[in-house]
Amino acid sequence: MPRPLGELEDAVMTRVWKWNRPVTVREVLEDLQQERSIAYTTVMTVLDNLHQKGWVRREAEGRAYRYEAVSTRAAYSAALMNEAWGQSDNPAAALVAFFGMMSAEQREALRDAMRIVSPELPAEVPAEVPAEVPSEVSSEVPSGPEEAGGEAGR
Repeated sequence: MPRPLGELEDAVMTRVWKWNRPVTVREVLEDLQQERSIAYTTVMTVLDNLHQKGWVRREAEGRAYRYEAVSTRAAYSAALMNEAWGQSDNPAAALVAFFGMMSAEQREALRDAMRIVSPELPAEVPAEVPAEVPSEVSSEVPSGPEEAGGEAGR
């Protein structure tokens, strides 16, 4: 499981993922400098660390390197969610609580994703969590969106 990226690692990887091509330290530096004061050597060190951690691969170009993402941001996010879910002592309750935190747009994206990975599912998946939750799950499910961290609690 990948460790979550630090703030600067995430800022660098965001650019690598967004540009979706091999990038140089200079390109990342110039883009980052639009938001913050940062040194070339700092960006170079972060990209080197990301390479050592397996997030990017690099190819020599003269005396410098071009860096490219090894996987997508979506794969990174999925790995983080899978790890968090796997650490739960009640995965079903964790999922119900997670679904309760989702916006309508996120639930629609979930339905679309489920249709892609499980085409045998009915065309319409319920938009809301059923009123009756199995007893092995319900003891750990938050009572409402406020407790679950949903939109009403924000």
